[in-house]
Amino acid sequence: MPTKHFFPRGGAWVLGQVLLMAAVGIAAPLAGADPRAAPTWLSGLALALLGLGAAFGLGGVWALGRHRTIFPQPKAHARLITHGVYGWVRHPLYTSLILIALGWSALWRSWLGLVLATALSSFLHRKARREEQWLRAKFPNYEAYARRVKRLIPGLY
Repeated sequence: MPTKHFFPRGGAWVLGQVLLMAAVGIAAPLAGADPRAAPTWLSGLALALLGLGAAFGLGGVWALGRHRTIFPQPKAHARLITHGVYGWVRHPLYTSLILIALGWSALWRSWLGLVLATALSSFLHRKARREEQWLRAKFPNYEAYARRVKRLIPGLY
C-alpha cells in the first residue's frame, strides 16, 4: 500500500483507533486491580462483554471476507455487505472493539480503562459517521440499509 493513499482513505482514523485501543489495553491492567479478586458478577460481566465482542468481531470479519480493509473508505471493488452480523448492525467491527474495551476494563476494574474505553466508543462513533459518508457515496442502496439496520447496538442505536 503506497503511503500517499494512507491518509486520503482515512488513515488518520486508523491511527487514532489504534492508539486508543492500545491505551485501553495497557492502561486497564496498569491502573486496575487483580482480576482474581473481582466479585463473581463483575468477572461474569467482563467475560460476557469480551465474548460478545469477539463474536461480533469474528462475525464481521467472516461476512466481509475479501472486502475487509483497515480503512473507513471502502475498497474500489467492494460491495455492500448486509448479511450475517451486518443484518444486525452496520458496524459490527466497531461494536466488537467497544465491547472488548469495556470488558477488558471491567475485568481489571479499571476506571482509567473505562474512561479510555468511553473515549474509544466516542471516537468509533465519529469514525462510523465519516465511513458512512463514503458508503453513501459509493452505494446507492446504503440509505435504505441505514434506515433498516442500527449503527452499533442491535435494535437500539
